[in-house]
Amino acid sequence: MKKILLSLSVVLMGSLAVYAQDKHEKVAQAHPVAVEKMAVATTPAPAQASSLKPENLAFKTESHDFGTVPEGPAAEYEFTFKNTGKEPILLQEVKASCGCTTPSYSKEPVKPGQTGSVKASFASAGRPGPFTKTITVTSNAGVKVLTIKGTVEKAPENSVPENTSMIKTR
Repeated sequence: MKKILLSLSVVLMGSLAVYAQDKHEKVAQAHPVAVEKMAVATTPAPAQASSLKPENLAFKTESHDFGTVPEGPAAEYEFTFKNTGKEPILLQEVKASCGCTTPSYSKEPVKPGQTGSVKASFASAGRPGPFTKTITVTSNAGVKVLTIKGTVEKAPENSVPENTSMIKTR
């Protein structure tokens, strides 16, 4: 039954495509100027040339090593950058390589000569051992990849002290 329904839907979709093509050709023959105007209206405008380049987003450092951090509290680092170009820089998307790292960043355009920042917060709880995470920064000047790394020192196990007695039930 599924194969029959699938076959019918494929035939139906093909028929609709042929019908739409026929309809478009008839409209084009009857109203060539209208079709030309539609094509112009739906064609995307070319992107404006920008003098910004990836190097105009000049980070003080693109990598940070936390060394050894304790398990539990978040490890945070703020990357700073300067706009060395002639146009404002707008950070469009800042995305971490995984859910354990949360980025926050400058939302307002950074004017030429001004500085902005990207803050990375790594949740160390439940993640003992070495880590390396990336934060991809996409802006109107291009893409930069920032890196944080370190080693999470395992927290001591919560153990019951030896002198505590267990309550026994009968």
